[in-house]
Amino acid sequence: MDKIIFEKMQFYAYHGVFEEENRLGQKFEVDLEMFLNLKKAGKSDCLEDTVNYAKVYELVKDLLMGKRRKLLESLAESIAEELLALFPLEEVMVRVRKLQPPIPGHLQSVSVEIRRSADDR
Repeated sequence: MDKIIFEKMQFYAYHGVFEEENRLGQKFEVDLEMFLNLKKAGKSDCLEDTVNYAKVYELVKDLLMGKRRKLLESLAESIAEELLALFPLEEVMVRVRKLQPPIPGHLQSVSVEIRRSADDR
């Protein structure tokens, strides 16, 4: 199946369980894999036959910068739901990564990855 991939979209946002995460904010990264048939767009070379990348980016940005959430799971779910509702996708994979989680110890990031299909709606 064909797919459109967004890698490492970065945002500074205010999500988390701890008070300092909501007060100080932190960096997040989002990856997407959007599964759909791209044959028509490949032949027509028309934006109307595919997904508008700028609109996808703005949607993800609005969700990250909007309502504050405690869990990465909630962020990922809201992104998947909105993408499936607004675009002709068969399936979507969403990965939300917290780059500097407030966890004692040495780790690069913590992430949540979900896969949802149009049938899940």
